[in-house]
Parts: sequence; structure tokens; C-alpha cells
Amino acid sequence: MTSSLASPSRRRIVSLAPSVTSILVEMGARRELVAVSRWCGAVADVRGLPALGDSWKFDAGALTALRPTLIIGSVPYRPETLAAILEYPAPFLATNPRTLADIFGEIRLLGAMTGRQAGAKRLVARMRREFARVKRAARRASSRPRVYAEAWPHPRISSPPWVAELIELAGGEMVLPAGCRVTDTQVHRAQPEIIVLAWTATGGRARPDSALSNPAWRRVPAVVGGQVFVVADHWLNTPGPPLLRGLQCLFSLLHPELASAPREPLIL
Repeated sequence: MTSSLASPSRRRIVSLAPSVTSILVEMGARRELVAVSRWCGAVADVRGLPALGDSWKFDAGALTALRPTLIIGSVPYRPETLAAILEYPAPFLATNPRTLADIFGEIRLLGAMTGRQAGAKRLVARMRREFARVKRAARRASSRPRVYAEAWPHPRISSPPWVAELIELAGGEMVLPAGCRVTDTQVHRAQPEIIVLAWTATGGRARPDSALSNPAWRRVPAVVGGQVFVVADHWLNTPGPPLLRGLQCLFSLLHPELASAPREPLIL
């Protein structure tokens, strides 16, 4: 298994996760990709590569025809999709990062699996530098806004733990537990000053009116002040290099007086 993964001439990778695709491209392994998921085009230049679907709807026949030597995806998976992948005789890695430390660990793991250790090291270093730069800039802010970031509206689910960490780096405070199902009442009691909507698999099509017109949130400061913003989900929900753009978006929303560009209702 080790030799086949380490030989670029034999390596044929199928990536079924946008985060994995973005990491592989940034590390210089774009030419080793033979297929991606239907969501990967939003985060990396994968034009010309076949899209096999995603973790819920998957073309097993196309996978066989591509003859991959390595398949990488991310949880959760529909059981039928997972069964189809496991039937194919190639190593399969399912990732499940939760924190920024997990993401850095995944980058290093993918670097080792693909013989791109140097590229992985450079990518981690670049992300750490940018995170540190924004953190330093946020220290100049006169306040730390209270933030509720949402990954899905029905049922209502708060953004993943790594987004809570990005909010902290950008000079804010995530007021509800990250990556959890929450209620309208919990959001009301938390009294966020800013609401960020980054709904999974919707691009930038989250609806601010869903918050602004919610009768349970009429007295929430973010709603009273019209501080409800949409960030395209791939910038916050893709645990990899796209988070660099996501952090910039958050910083501009939380501290427009310090950002190089003014904030807008819709950040893409």
C-alpha cells in the first residue's frame, strides 16, 4: 500500500470532498486527481475532471472506470455510498476534522500519503501566518462583537468548531456552542450582535430575511441593527485553504473600521 501511494507515476486520486480537493491542489497534486465531487469546483480549479457526485449520491460505475489508486472523502456518508466505495479495491480515507488543529493534521497526513510533505508544510505555515496576521489586526479593535454563525436553518445548526475559532481570531465571540443543534430561544437568549449565515451546500444563497423576519428574534441586537450577513458556505464550511478567505470575510464583518474593504450584506 505504501509504495503505490508514494509513486506519482501510479497515483490516481479520486477526491469526494471539496476540502480535500482544495488541499491537494494547493500542495501541487492537481495532476494526480482523476475525479472530484460535484461540489469541488467552488474551491479549486478542477475544470475538465469528471464529477462523481458526492457522499450522498455516487456513480460507482464511473469510479471503476477511472481505476483510482486512492479514494478520499469526508464524513458523513450515506451507507449505500460508503458500501459502494468500499467494494472498490483501493485505499479509502474518510476525513472528519473538527478544529483548526485537526485541519493542519489532515494537511500533513495528505502530504505524507501523496509524497507532498514539503507542500503540506508550506501550506500549513501559510495558513498559520495569515491566521496570526488577522489575530494581530483584531487586537486593535475597541470591542469583541457577540456572533452567532449558522450552518443550517432547518433544523437550526450552528457553524462548525473551526468557524468558532476563526471568529475568535477575527476578534469576536461565538455565543453558542459550535456544530450543535440550537433553538430560536437559545439564539434569542444569547443576544448576538452579528449573525452570519453560511448554509452548507447553498453557495451564497442563504436568506437574511429568515433571520430578520423571525418573530422569535425581534429583540436580538443583530436583527434590531440589521447586522445579518451571508458568507458563501465554501469559505467557512470547507476545512482547508478556503478558510483563509473565510477569515477575511469574518474580519471585515466584525471590524469594518479596520478592514481594507467595507463590509457588504453578501460576501462571496
